[in-house]
This record gives sequence, structure tokens and C-alpha cells, in this order.
Amino acid sequence: MERVESETRTYGDVYSGVRNSHVAFPLGGIGAGMFCLEGTGAMSHFSLRNAPDVTHEPMMFSALCVKSEQGNVAKVLEGPVPSWKIFSHRSDRFVGPGNGLFGKHYGLPRFKEASFRSKFPFGTVELRDPDIPVDVTITGWSPFIPLNADESSLPVAGLEFTFANDTDRTVELVYSFHSAHFMAAEGSDNHRVVRSGSGSGFVLDQPAIENRIWEQGTFSAVTDHPRAKADCAWFRGGWFDPLTMIWNDIAAGNSQEKAPAEEGKPSPGASLFVPLELVPGERQTVRLMLSWWVPETNLNVGVPAASSHIAADDNRTAQQYHKPWYAGRFSAGSEVTDYWYADYDRLRTESIRFSDSFYGTTMPPELVNAAAANLSILKSPTVLRQTDGRFWGWEGNEDTRGSCHGTCTHVWNYAQSLAHLFPELERGVRDAEFEEGQDERGHQNFRVPLPIQPADHEFHAASDGQLGGLMKTYRDWRIGGNTDWLRGIWPKAKASLDYCIEKWDPNREGVLSEPHHNTYDIEFWGPDGMCSSIYAGALKAASLMAQALGENDSYEPLYLKSKDYLDNVLFNGEYYEQKIVWEGLRTPSPTSDEQAWNVNYSTEAIELLKKEGPKYQYGKGCLSDGVLGAWIAEMCGLGDILDRNKVRSHLLSVYKYNLKRDLSDHVNPQRPGFAIGEEGGLLLCTWPRGGQLALPFVYSNEVWTGVEYQVASHLLSLGCVEEGLDIVRICRDRYDGRTRNPFDEYECGHWYARAMASYGLIQGWSGIRYDAVDRTLHVAPNNSGDFSSFLCTSSGYGIAGVRDGIPFVDVKAGDIEIEHIKQGI
Repeated sequence: MERVESETRTYGDVYSGVRNSHVAFPLGGIGAGMFCLEGTGAMSHFSLRNAPDVTHEPMMFSALCVKSEQGNVAKVLEGPVPSWKIFSHRSDRFVGPGNGLFGKHYGLPRFKEASFRSKFPFGTVELRDPDIPVDVTITGWSPFIPLNADESSLPVAGLEFTFANDTDRTVELVYSFHSAHFMAAEGSDNHRVVRSGSGSGFVLDQPAIENRIWEQGTFSAVTDHPRAKADCAWFRGGWFDPLTMIWNDIAAGNSQEKAPAEEGKPSPGASLFVPLELVPGERQTVRLMLSWWVPETNLNVGVPAASSHIAADDNRTAQQYHKPWYAGRFSAGSEVTDYWYADYDRLRTESIRFSDSFYGTTMPPELVNAAAANLSILKSPTVLRQTDGRFWGWEGNEDTRGSCHGTCTHVWNYAQSLAHLFPELERGVRDAEFEEGQDERGHQNFRVPLPIQPADHEFHAASDGQLGGLMKTYRDWRIGGNTDWLRGIWPKAKASLDYCIEKWDPNREGVLSEPHHNTYDIEFWGPDGMCSSIYAGALKAASLMAQALGENDSYEPLYLKSKDYLDNVLFNGEYYEQKIVWEGLRTPSPTSDEQAWNVNYSTEAIELLKKEGPKYQYGKGCLSDGVLGAWIAEMCGLGDILDRNKVRSHLLSVYKYNLKRDLSDHVNPQRPGFAIGEEGGLLLCTWPRGGQLALPFVYSNEVWTGVEYQVASHLLSLGCVEEGLDIVRICRDRYDGRTRNPFDEYECGHWYARAMASYGLIQGWSGIRYDAVDRTLHVAPNNSGDFSSFLCTSSGYGIAGVRDGIPFVDVKAGDIEIEHIKQGI
């Protein structure tokens, strides 16, 4: 990887120059689709059809004409085209760089410089050019209002173009917005452009097509500016005719109103024109309100074979395929547009209130940067919502499809954002895990189908995911404060834990000895610190929940055995390791058909088995996830489940051995794209005390941001502040806009859910947690002196911390009822 000149990072969310090459800021709603505002001002990643389409960059742009008697100056409201776009393997449909970028608007004049800054959910582009006598900013946003999932799930985005005249003369301008009809389905002849009923604007409409009802949809662009005019009839012709004629109008400073083209001859696109006149010192803003509506899909995944019997090109009822939440609330795209137009100011005010609160603290900027950047995952195609409001997620997304379905329990173990910001959605995930995802034995399928319905149970349960769900049940109860909800889910939760005990700890030793599936897509054989610490946390959570419900607690004695085994057998003096066991178990040999689903025991692999044991273990390795259960317990309010000093020792060992500042000489035969060359990162595992296996677990040499944040926030919570900050800085340095998008941390796909572990940095750094069951504010700061941090509870949010030595909460929205304050661990 080519070396770049070093610079001092401030982590203030400002990207310019080479650091503005890959910035793409998601705009949209939870489960509603998105597009991205790039750091240059371009719009891309259009994924509005309930699926990712991250290379989709339709011809859509804004432009500005400065009118003058000496000659007009016209430019696209974007900075220079990033060099990677000029020749890249990424393309929109078949039109790639080898065809000269046919269909792109890259050849039009544009501003000389662009910079980007973010204050989630707002992203702002600043454009500068010596030929343009006004300052230009573009602010993109979409509603994000904690505790209001519905308003945060709207299929809308706002773009605000502000022009400031700092000259001593009046300036005459024409702002314009242009879009090809990208909603038109391939081969259709019934698409059309129509006028919007709200404000001034146009609608790109694709009516339903027989046997392809999922291709219907609308995209609306309106403005409330009183001088706006809509051109609903682009020039129709071949080759480059439409764009050529559009540019002729832009350059001439025209601003014309055109009615939709006659029936049967659809317009290839539409435009908005807004003439402006700015006196010296004046600022004016044009607000562009974008919305979309795609009510049907042909998406189902993970559905048991007995339920998936309908051909993909048949008409179906909505229940057989995913239908987005907003399609249940709005019966037409015009209803979305009308709502957005009428409530724009209110939604903006409420989103600003959250943003100001989130950024209005003393938390170090690198932590705010990391936590805020990954809230973008909730606006990405990684997440979906059904018409009944239930939340469902991929692990991430590939370019044109979701990656790894089913709100995968062991990946979503790490994600902390949803539980705090939208707790009702997180509780719905628990309900799905224990209801549709679990059978009468207590076996959970760690991937729930879409649409959400009973899963099959033909594969291994995931030990880390299923046991983590017990701790998350405890967390969600304490966040929500609803003991009736806990009482309702408890029988299923208890059955789940009892299944885990019988399956993986049949001798009641307190650790998982039988082979157990986990997030590394393999089975660990024998007790290990990672999965057995999650087991310990699950036992403690179950013990506390049983006691709260007045039931006989049979789990505490087993929890104490688990803690003792981990602290005294698996801890090697520096860190917790794995004791590989594969003989004398109830489970058949690793080479049996039952076990070897993805292991492939060739003749030479069997010889290796005789020497080292099963493939894909970590043994004496220092695993970054080695006390994952202790971190989840910390995030869930369970406190210490293992010896606190030994946990700290493990994490400091991970920091010492696994954090690499330069990976140039690191050997990684696995997936190198997450961290490479002179970049730094936290390796998943190293073997500082020897004993490295020939074939350790399959991702051992990789770097995952979600694990980096897990370790960093855990270090912070134990008072190792500088070490935690260091890991976060090294992680975010890779996502600095040069090579990667700062708002798309990926692993097995873009916007990977595990990265929402970064929200845990808030609790780790501040030591603040609110318990709604007993209305207690817990304050265990890792900072000396006064400080402030963001706090979101199930009833309100605000800023919490210590002021003049006294804990405080400034409520910004809703209400937070505090009866007790508990200071210290």
C-alpha cells in the first residue's frame, strides 16, 4: 500500500483534500433505504428498493449559474471528481470506465475545492471556487430522533443549499436540480414524470408492472421556495441529447416551467429551477425535500422450504415477501411527500436537538467520531423494518444484496446503539430470537427468516449468540423497566439457557466443553475464555432475572463454578486462553459428517488433527475477544462476572500483543482488505507465549472494527483510558476518507452491524448507566474532575456527568425519573 504523508488527526469530523476522496454520508430512514451525500456534493449509493445498490449513481446533480452581462458562469455544485472514480472496477450497471463513463455528468464544470464535515445526522459540504462570487454550503440530513422509531424510519432526505453573498454588489443566480428517471424499470414503457402535489417539484413514477409488482415506486423532489419552477419534460433524444440540452439551459441561466410530456412518450428525467437574487451580505437557502416510496419487494430469505413455494415472477400477497414499514403507514408516495413537506421543520428541530446533545459533551472527539459514524449503519440497507414495525438486520451488505441474513445473534451481540436509542426495536429482536428463532427444545436458529416467521432448526446453535441473548434480555429489561415484558419472555429464555447447558456443558462444570459454534464460523472444542465468559454472564443474568421474578434460582451455583474455572484454570497469568479438548466428549469425532460441514478433513488434515487437535482453534493464543462475555456483561449492567484484575490483565495483554501500528510485515493469508500495509489495527489473535497452531481459527489474522471497539470500550470501563483511546484512533485512521469511507465500516459487507459496538465507547468512557427498573443513575467515572456525556434512556435523553463534583443529568427530550444515584463500581 502506498505511503501517505503523515498528518496530525484532530478527529473533528472534517474531511478535505485527499481525505475527502471516499466520503459518502448515508441519508434515509431505519429500514427505509438510503442514498449517500458524498464529500464532494455528489449523490450516490442509491439503494431505495429495499436492497443495497451501492454502485448505483444515477445521473443526478445540482448546478449553479451566476448571471452576468460579461458572461454567465455555470458549474455543477460538486467538487472535483475523485480520481478513483475515473478508472475503477466499480460502475453503475454496465457503464464502466472502459466505456468512457458514458451516462455520467463528470464532464461538466465543477467547483475547484470541496470539504465535508459531519454532525450526525447532518453532513455539510463546503464548496469554493475563484470564479463563483458566493460561498456555497450543502447540508444533507434525514430525521434521526431517539425513542421515536417511526419518525426515524421515514423514506426521506433533505438537501439544503445555502448561498452567501459576501461581495459589495447584488448577485443574480439560478440554482437547479436535475435527475434522470432512475426509477424506471428496465424494459418498461409506462414510467412517467408528473408534478408534485406539495410545493414545487416533480415525481419520477414507475407504476406497477404485471408480475413484477416490486418494481413500482416513486421518487419525489420538491422545494418550498416561492420562485421555484419544475421542468417535467426533458428533451427526448439519443446519445447525449438530454444532458446536452440540460446544460444549455443551465449555462444560459434559464428557469422554465414545463408540463409533463404527452402520454406514451415518457420524459427521460426532470429538473427544478430556482432563480435567486442576493444583495450584498445576504444569504438564501433552497431546501430540497426528497422522498421515495417502494411498497413491494421480491425479498425473502431464510424461509423454511415448506414456506417458500412461490415462483419469483408470480403475484403474491405481501405476507410472503418483505414489505417495508413505511408502506404500511403511507398508501402512496404522495402521502410520504406531503408528510415530509408539512413536518420538515419539526423533524429538523427534533433531529438538531439530538445532534446538539450527542456532540455537546466533553467526551474525546475520537470517541464521538467513532460512535457517531457508525450510527450511519441504522440508515443503511443493513437494516429493514416490516410493516408491523419489527426490526430485522443483515450482518452487512454486498454491493447489490444483503450479506448474511437474520439479525445474526453472534454479530448483533456487539451492537449497542439500537438498544439505547430505540429500545422498543431491540426488544422486538429479543422477541424474535426467543419466539420465531427458537424451538420447543430451546435450540435457537441464530438467523431469523425474513419476513419474520418460525425458522428451521437444521444447523448448529451459535453458543456466543444464544448465550449473549440471555445477557441482552437482562439489559433490555433494565433499560425499559418493564418487568411484565421480562415475565412474558422468561420461560423461553430459561429454555434457551437450559438447552445450552445440556448441549455444551452436560457435566455442569461451568464452561463450554463440547464443540460450540461461534462468530468465527467454526466450532471451538473445549473450554475457551471467549464463549465460556459469555456463558458465565448468561448464568449470572439468569440468576438475577429468576430472583427478580420470585422463582427458584438454580443458576447461581453454576455461575460461581464458571467464574472459578475461568479465573483459575483458563487464566494463564497474563490472559485467558483455550483448553483444546476433542476426545472423550459426547460429540463425535471432528471428522464425522455431523461436524465437518465446513472443515474439510483431507488426509493431510487428519494427520494434522493427530498432532494439534481439531482445525480452527486458538489454544494458547491471546484472543482479542477472549473475555467478550465480561464486556457484554459490563454493557448490560451486570457488573463484574470475572476477576476484575484478571480481566484488566487480559485486555492490557491484547493491547500489548495484538495492536499493530504497521502491518507491512504482518502475514495475513485470510482477508487483508480490512487493514493492510502501513495501516495499523488490532489483530484478532496472536501467540506471544508460543503454541501457534498451523491452522488457527479462520479469521485469526484479520482486523475487525467491531472487535477493536469492544476491546477499547472495555479498557475504558476499567480505567485504561489512554490504551482505549489509542485503539480507537488507530481504527479511525484507517477510515479517514483517503482509502475508505469514514461512514461505512465494513467486515463481511458494508455498514457491518458489529461496528455498532462503538456506541459502547460512551458508557465505557463515562461510566454512566441508567437503570429504569429501580430508577437509578449509576456513575462510575474513569475521569478525574468534571465531565459530561450523552445519555439515552427509554423515556428521554440528555447530557449526564459530574459538575462541581456532583452527578447531574440535563434532560433534553422526554423525561428521566431518577430516584437514586449510585456512585462507584
